[in-house]
Amino acid sequence: MATLALFPGSFDPFTAGHLNILGRALTMFDEVVVAIGVNQDKTGFFSTEQKIDIIRQATKGLKGIRVINYDGLTVDICRQLGIKHIVRGVRNMLDFENERSIADANRRLAPEIETIIIPTAQEFAHISSSAVRDLLRHNGDTSLFMPKGVKLPKV
Repeated sequence: MATLALFPGSFDPFTAGHLNILGRALTMFDEVVVAIGVNQDKTGFFSTEQKIDIIRQATKGLKGIRVINYDGLTVDICRQLGIKHIVRGVRNMLDFENERSIADANRRLAPEIETIIIPTAQEFAHISSSAVRDLLRHNGDTSLFMPKGVKLPKV
């Protein structure tokens, strides 16, 4: 029986840091479902279709990845897909405290689903999707922040 995990996020856009977390999650699970969620607190920069395309470019050649989008609670999509593990990445202690709070809430809602928190590798700790978006807005070079081979859409 294959072990599955859900790697949820807004992925606006999917960065080299996200790819680092995904690659490490693939050492623990047979399949990782990258789930693009709608965050009601954020205005999307890229469309869902663009996000899917970016993730597919970033993960080209990797096995065991499925990309979906969803709207609603993360634990609900886990239940719908029969997934018992959520993977989340953290860059620093602020991220950790936020992710821990979300994991605690998810555990109360769905005690059968466990959250695995993976600290990003140090060389990616400075990367954030918001920094990439800011660079794009100002015609900056995003290549140091993005997975190799990813071509971002023009904004």
